[in-house]
Amino acid sequence: MIDPNNLTGRDRSFDGLADKFERNIYGTSKGRLRHELLQYQLRPWLPEQTVLDVIDVGGGTGEMAQVMLRAGHNVLLNDISEDVLRLARAKLTDSPRVRFHQGDLNSLLDANERAALVICHAVLEWTHQPRKIVHSLAQLIRPGGLLSLSFFNADAALFSNAVYGNFDYIERGLKVKRQVKLNPQNPQRPQEVLQWVSEAGLSVYASAGVRCFHDYLRDRTHQVEKYDELFALEKRLGAIEPYKWLGRYFHIIAKAPES
Repeated sequence: MIDPNNLTGRDRSFDGLADKFERNIYGTSKGRLRHELLQYQLRPWLPEQTVLDVIDVGGGTGEMAQVMLRAGHNVLLNDISEDVLRLARAKLTDSPRVRFHQGDLNSLLDANERAALVICHAVLEWTHQPRKIVHSLAQLIRPGGLLSLSFFNADAALFSNAVYGNFDYIERGLKVKRQVKLNPQNPQRPQEVLQWVSEAGLSVYASAGVRCFHDYLRDRTHQVEKYDELFALEKRLGAIEPYKWLGRYFHIIAKAPES
């Protein structure tokens, strides 16, 4: 969703796909579960009765921004795509505490935008230089502030395709001849991203998998019919080894130095 180095031709924008993106991501049990688990995992790290300045980088149609606004925080919602920001503006039009920024990550840095909480969910897998993204995100965080970073898990993608018997696809390095537009293009390995976060000078406070079980259910009707039981299981085991490494997404909470 964002373009860290003006590489618009390489990093993914959802212009022309915003409405489909909204339906396919948030209109499904997998989108709902991801969204609710990220909130659950982030909530314990947010200070109570404190209004935070939040930057939602690559925040898309504003689902997480809406959560932050309802909690009373101030939000700068960023995305490279004007189409998704159009949907976000319509969704958040009643809130006086939200600002919108269309542009890449560098433009946020150039504008000297900084926040106590930087959110970057499901963005790395759409970018060409994810390591640079992580280092740039660290520069957006005020001293002592937090980063909430989630991304599509390359290790889980391989495991999932092995479960489904897609061995030719695995042999091709999980590459397809014709890319499906809403399929993540550059999934990342959690251990590598954790290393990048540390390299950027941040301390990892917590990590967890997102959808550690949902996507592997043999009977897919259970994804909807047994959603409550599934959600409870994901909450209970999502931050515990070995299950967290199987999450289709991986979530990291990290903190910037105090000064």
